Amino acid sequence: MSFPLHFKKNILSLLLILSLFALTLTGCTKTDGKKGASSGTSGKKVVLNEVAHSIFYAPMYIAIEEGYFEDAGMNLTLETGFGADKTMTAVLSGEADIGFMGPETTVYAYNEGASDAVLNFAQLTQRAGNFLVAREKMKDFKWSDLKGKNVLGGRAGGMPEMVFEFVLKKNNIDPATDLFIDQSIDFGSTAAAFSGSQGDYTVEFEPAATALESEGAGWVVASLGVDSGYVPYTAFSAKESYIKENPDVIQAFTDALQKGMAYVNDHTSEEIASAIAPQFPDTDQETITAIVDRYQSQDTWKTDLIFTKEAYTLLLDILDEAGELTARPEYEKLICTEYAEKAAENK
Repeated sequence: MSFPLHFKKNILSLLLILSLFALTLTGCTKTDGKKGASSGTSGKKVVLNEVAHSIFYAPMYIAIEEGYFEDAGMNLTLETGFGADKTMTAVLSGEADIGFMGPETTVYAYNEGASDAVLNFAQLTQRAGNFLVAREKMKDFKWSDLKGKNVLGGRAGGMPEMVFEFVLKKNNIDPATDLFIDQSIDFGSTAAAFSGSQGDYTVEFEPAATALESEGAGWVVASLGVDSGYVPYTAFSAKESYIKENPDVIQAFTDALQKGMAYVNDHTSEEIASAIAPQFPDTDQETITAIVDRYQSQDTWKTDLIFTKEAYTLLLDILDEAGELTARPEYEKLICTEYAEKAAENK
């Protein structure tokens, strides 16, 4: 099966219903070539569902806090799905207009028969955003140190877990036999479980990784983003029908994101942290700055939003290696680059 079991429960029945109403569409819908938002976006309500709320996604929060979406004429509502399966369900059901999640989810949906395909139109991050946390400082950590250990991992079929296993295999470690990866803990709860003495290591996003360090409960010993290399980790996507009906909205949305991307590439970690601080009221400014600096230093964010064919091929290879791929959809079936290309030209 192409959709992991965790995803199937929430989405498969929904796909069967929606397929009855799906439109017959082919690829991206061309826009009129005008720069910026058109009059068609004025006051347009757009619901964006993000997979998680993390400093890892700083360019998006910059676009929100600096008013780039508002300037583009959009009334944007940001919701958090707390899981790619939930974000995809929101997009498929129409509860969300745009989803922000790992692009692997769009592959799963397509391979399960979604007639109204969910297309990726803008890639945000180009590295994994999670870190390996140990119970003590390890200056000379090697991935082989994980052999025989218990690691709190991620959901099967999700990008965090698949990239973790990808890194293990790159280091000649068999994820199935050389260690135990605990996948029973819900997303967002692994840090608390680790702090409560579960596991020898845990794989964490920020700010959880830094919070564990602040508590003295754990220490970052490796970055999956560094050790995995460039991967298309997160992207913005929408149903093909929505893109066809709202090309001006998609273009204006992508233009605003591009401004956010330019900001994080042109400003210091202190400036970025100050700008996105309202999005993280429970995290102090110093911690936000340290996290932004960590992501910035490892080249987390792209300079543009174009989802390349090379990146898509790597995504499919990772899915295939993880045993989650039954078919390889063509690049043009799931990736739409015209909006990102135009945004890059207009920046």
